[in-house]
Amino acid sequence: MSEKKNPVASAAEKVVDAVQQATGRGNEIPGAPAAKPVPVEEPTDPTGPLPPKPDQTGPDTYSPTGQPTRTAQEKVAQGGERLTTAQGARLYDTDHSLKAGPRGPVLLQDHHLREKITHFDHERIPERVVHARGAAAHGVFQGYGTAAQITKAAFLADGAETPVFVRFSTVLGSRGSADTVRDTRGFATKFYTDEGVFDLVGNNIPVFFIQDAIKFPDVIHAGKPHPDREIPQAQSAHDTFWDFVTLHTEATHHTLWNMSDRGIPRSYRMMEGFGVHTFRLVNAEGATTLVKFHWKPKLGVHSQVWEEAQITAGMDPDFHRRDLADAIEAGAFPQWELGVQTFPDTEDQMFEGIDLLDPTKIVPEELAPVQPIGLMTLNANPSNYFAETEQVAFHVGHLVPGIDVTNDPLLQGRLFSYLDTQITRLGGPNFGQLPINRTHAPVNDMLRDGMHQTAVHRGVAPYRPNSLDGGCPFLAGADTGAYIEVPAVVPAGRKVRDAAASFDDHFSQARLFWLSMTPTEREHIVAAYTFELNKCWEQAIKERALLVLANIDGELCAQVAAGLGLPAPQASVAVPAVEPSPALSQLGGTWPVDGRIIGIVTDGSDDLDGVRQVRRAVLEAGMVPLVVAPAGGKLDAEGDPVTVQRTFATARSIEFDAVLVAGSPAPGADAYGARDAKVDDTATAVTGVDPRVLLLLTEAFRHGKAVGAWGTGVDAVQAAGLPADAAGLVTGETGTAVLDTVTTLLGEHRAWDRFTPAV
Repeated sequence: MSEKKNPVASAAEKVVDAVQQATGRGNEIPGAPAAKPVPVEEPTDPTGPLPPKPDQTGPDTYSPTGQPTRTAQEKVAQGGERLTTAQGARLYDTDHSLKAGPRGPVLLQDHHLREKITHFDHERIPERVVHARGAAAHGVFQGYGTAAQITKAAFLADGAETPVFVRFSTVLGSRGSADTVRDTRGFATKFYTDEGVFDLVGNNIPVFFIQDAIKFPDVIHAGKPHPDREIPQAQSAHDTFWDFVTLHTEATHHTLWNMSDRGIPRSYRMMEGFGVHTFRLVNAEGATTLVKFHWKPKLGVHSQVWEEAQITAGMDPDFHRRDLADAIEAGAFPQWELGVQTFPDTEDQMFEGIDLLDPTKIVPEELAPVQPIGLMTLNANPSNYFAETEQVAFHVGHLVPGIDVTNDPLLQGRLFSYLDTQITRLGGPNFGQLPINRTHAPVNDMLRDGMHQTAVHRGVAPYRPNSLDGGCPFLAGADTGAYIEVPAVVPAGRKVRDAAASFDDHFSQARLFWLSMTPTEREHIVAAYTFELNKCWEQAIKERALLVLANIDGELCAQVAAGLGLPAPQASVAVPAVEPSPALSQLGGTWPVDGRIIGIVTDGSDDLDGVRQVRRAVLEAGMVPLVVAPAGGKLDAEGDPVTVQRTFATARSIEFDAVLVAGSPAPGADAYGARDAKVDDTATAVTGVDPRVLLLLTEAFRHGKAVGAWGTGVDAVQAAGLPADAAGLVTGETGTAVLDTVTTLLGEHRAWDRFTPAV
């Protein structure tokens, strides 16, 4: 990794200072819904709109035609201290319709009622067909200058800083689905460069299900809920999905990635991103290079375990979007390095026998290392979800000089699809004028009118050539920053609906991925296939899936077959010989712990001073402490109070990266089955420890998380039945000593030795 400095280190300090000054309560524990403390009584003294929280911002203020307005963001938000109509007329009442007497009919002339209801009726726009559920953040990208030899793109120059807006998403689910479903994730980045907008619209998986865009409706129709019952939501564990991917074996490689831990990320902050396709870069001399784009998270690539993901979907379906927003609010700004794999731009567009135009193939990093070319830091949350996260419009055809496309047939179809879908979703061709989509480069496009036209054009000649407008706009040349497509040679031949023979290999790279996994990761893949296929109703689909798995690896097929209660078939093709790529495994390294969530369990009766010390140490380490106690409020309210963030009733292990236990809490006042179904009344009588604490500990342990205890907290760990010598279980004399060891363990994400593979 490059040693380039964080381009927003000073911005991070400003955010922390601003939060503490504006709220009077610091940003130690993120998630406060308002910029200021809220009174119990309804406010009655008129005041204007409060500012957003210090961690929030809106789009930079540019005109619809890309001119910097330098308008303060509050000037483009609602203003004034009195309620008005949409036209600015002040209102004296918004709780009662205009009626013919208090009990009479509502009058049609009630213009305020009609305006208010009509706008409400039209508040929703069509959600995205795919990637409907998303979360986003603002940030900055700093070029390293290391790409100068391969591209003239100015935003990649050394020290160049470019505003960005990044949207993460799931593919299959609707806007109301859960974050932690097993699915591919979108990773789309909008660069507001001085040369125009560049959109890098990728995923967290480097390959796709299909090789040609004409099949995109098919794979999505198969993955979406069944059309008769509209179930299951946001899942691939059903017949139509597996029917398609087992009949269409080019999907095998992507499906295997989806069944791996990559399909259930721990966090958007800990998720790799890929441009998927091969792009063509051109430098200042006109020389071209083929590349694949990679986003490498500074925190490493980490995932949930399957049971944890399932519990999270029920307990906190907003887990990923909350994690992203909270981390930014807490000053733990997520960072990714942008890197490229480079390949000679040869006539056959192959590299080491791999077809670079096939979007179902990767190039192992051992063959083509990823070279860092810039650093992205997300440092501000949106101030309005709809205006920014929902209305942002990405398009793979938003390119800048120095970056061009290739003949990848999936990419070629996306060049049409993205533009087309925005017209329907955002109500017309002027979606680029929405504030979040506005370019930061001057626009003079001769495009006119249309729905939602917000620019006020001048001149009388929106055509060229013209003389009435003085000949403006004039064409640009390469020397004046024009975007010029690379004059690549187009292969000659007959018009055919066909694919190159090199696209026919559907199994070798799936096998490469399988062999690159550690034994623990392979166990997770087996479990995922077994779970998903057992959810299918049709026996034939299960048998067909096993035939596909047999062509990847015999042991994988046999293990899944055993879980399905079916015989393992023989491979129908020769199982290819491939070299593993260790870079594909998520395990084996150590990473920073910035923004990790530490649960501190206490009832306030044991070593509260130790809790205070641990809490401070967690904050100093750049992590977030959440105190978990029997009830909300404050512990030792009359002395040095400790604020409770979670109660035994509301906490589950899924929220924490590690759990520390400061005492052996007796059952809380609500610890009985009729109040809380998580309570086992029998266990309460036997252990004397609140059963929800025991559940918290056993779940965390089962999911491979570090568990630490000191003092009487060791008794609670023993009551939970956790083996004293287990990996990742830490006890000690003081809380800070235990935390030191736990922090080291967190660098590996989980106590992987706790998972014992079958072989």
